[in-house]
Amino acid sequence: MQPKAFLSHAPGYWPGISPEKWNDWKWQLKNRVTTLAQLEQHLRLSPEERSGVLLSGNKLALAVTPHFFNLIDPDNPDCPIRRQVIPRVEETWTSPYDMADPCGEDSHMPVPGLVHRYPDRVLFLVTDRCASYCRYCTRARVVSGVGEQELHTNFEEAFRYLEQHDEVRDVLLSGGDALLFSDDKLEYLLKRLRAIPHIEFLRIGSRVPIFLPQRITPALCQMLQKYHPLWMSVHANHPRELTLEVREALERLANHGIPLGNQSVLLAGVNDSVDVMKNLVQKLLMCRVRPYYIYQCDLIDGSSHLRTPVSKGIEIIEGLRGHTTGYAVPQFVIDAPGGGGKVPINPAYTVYHDQEKIVIRNYEGKIFEYPEPRAPIAANQREYLYS
Repeated sequence: MQPKAFLSHAPGYWPGISPEKWNDWKWQLKNRVTTLAQLEQHLRLSPEERSGVLLSGNKLALAVTPHFFNLIDPDNPDCPIRRQVIPRVEETWTSPYDMADPCGEDSHMPVPGLVHRYPDRVLFLVTDRCASYCRYCTRARVVSGVGEQELHTNFEEAFRYLEQHDEVRDVLLSGGDALLFSDDKLEYLLKRLRAIPHIEFLRIGSRVPIFLPQRITPALCQMLQKYHPLWMSVHANHPRELTLEVREALERLANHGIPLGNQSVLLAGVNDSVDVMKNLVQKLLMCRVRPYYIYQCDLIDGSSHLRTPVSKGIEIIEGLRGHTTGYAVPQFVIDAPGGGGKVPINPAYTVYHDQEKIVIRNYEGKIFEYPEPRAPIAANQREYLYS
């Protein structure tokens, strides 16, 4: 197992950059790695990677922030950070199971940019841009501007829909990544949503605290805390992603009252081992982030080389349950293909169950029996039964 150290890798491949520029999130965005020439300047690319980069503009753009790029091992094409953000030729391979919209979002979109798939909550796709682009992105069809579709969110139409549907109590801002908006633009959205009486709480799904921790400024946090209850789901897949800067950014959010949960995607060659995942979830708790979900990788086009067997996710949950604190054990889920929503997948802890008892096993494999409740016996019946 890797050590749970929180390290700074700055400035790494950018040795001449001043701390002021390095810590400016807008500088980070302007200086993202986006070309084959930039990659070849720093990394020893494999043939599969070079071909993938040349073809990346046809599906999902290449972009990696300097902060995240510094985590890449320059000589190892199997580096778990590298596999997440550097295109590979396998993205052009087709599988009979691959889908452009594996979560069925387009078919549950009553107005452009608003996905209403669950009864009481909606997904609000507010932008198609991210700080860096994950190669397994479930919205590759619309994210980054080079996919099959364009995202045309109509904010005013979305607000009208939400005002008219009082069953909606929970709004999740995603995309793309809402934290790429300016503080003013993001606050406009939050203020409009908070003004709708039946919306009880807001959520932001973001990988910015991991890709671009410089964006989590005191000013941003002070603005966000005005719109509580506000929750945030972040996305870290490997313990190496939890740098010193990321830890400070996450603590800053937590200090401003924002509950934090983490969503990981189970990826071959990245986090498909108990040791790596245990290190990740334990480091997350040290950052005041509750491990929330592990997702089985969606059936997105060109992701078959990153998908693992479902049994691997079950094995990881078994390796965590009982072997680390319960707060560190996320729920393993499959987002049912075609729009069925999140389905929990758990190890088989039930051995036998009937009307009289349930037989269960614990994390050590030991067997226990728990009786099912029966109707209470009156006092006079007890005397009769035991006389």
